[in-house]
Amino acid sequence: MEPASPERDAATGGPAVCPRCAGEDVTAVASSPVPGVWQVLQCGRCLYMWRTTEPARRTRRDAYPRQFRLTAADIADAAEVPPVPPRVAG
Repeated sequence: MEPASPERDAATGGPAVCPRCAGEDVTAVASSPVPGVWQVLQCGRCLYMWRTTEPARRTRRDAYPRQFRLTAADIADAAEVPPVPPRVAG
């Protein structure tokens, strides 16, 4: 399935931006089986994902909780996440 283009931001009418980091590299990774009902979007900068039908506090930058917002500096200074070890058979 070819991902659809991300929808426009309902608040501004402009292109969708990431609610967490305000990144503009937002892509649609999934769409509802019924066209136009919802999309799952992902930010290419911070990797945050959200469904367009979630509440404003999860989908709009101006409503996203301030204590969880990221800046480009926060992302650049973040500690590297260790890899997940291989699964043990059993």
